[in-house]
Amino acid sequence: MDSETKPFIETSDEPASRFRGAPWHLWVVGVLALLWNSFGANDYLQTQMGNLAYFEKTLGESMGVSAVQAMEYFRGFPGWLVAFWALGVWGAVLGSILLLLRSRWADPAFVASLVGLGVTTAYQEFSSAPAWVKSNTNVTMSIVIWSIAVFLLIYAASMRRKGVLK
Repeated sequence: MDSETKPFIETSDEPASRFRGAPWHLWVVGVLALLWNSFGANDYLQTQMGNLAYFEKTLGESMGVSAVQAMEYFRGFPGWLVAFWALGVWGAVLGSILLLLRSRWADPAFVASLVGLGVTTAYQEFSSAPAWVKSNTNVTMSIVIWSIAVFLLIYAASMRRKGVLK
């Protein structure tokens, strides 16, 4: 077989080689990102399933709101907002998985996640949300979420530019 003819079936170990040569920090960031974003995914799922026990456990008395009041607030979201919330949550989970798979599609997934996060944050800020939604605790948590989401996008874009994500 001459050098210009490629076999129909590829015999290289390309899938295995995809994981070699990645910097150690990619695995640390990827695993931590997946764990972090799994919390958001769980929160989204528990809310969509109407799990009052979850709200009682997570809100407790610290927010000054009952599980029923919290559920009513989230159930009052318009459909388009729930779609953006899903985009934010699942875009982040997908981005984390794609980062671990060293896929160049990780940073577009993180961009989609930031779009979803931006819309839901703006809605909560500019709508007539209850006081517990705009509490200092929630503002602090929002800053943490935004910081991590922006970091993940910058990190994934950097890894793509360096040729780590293919």
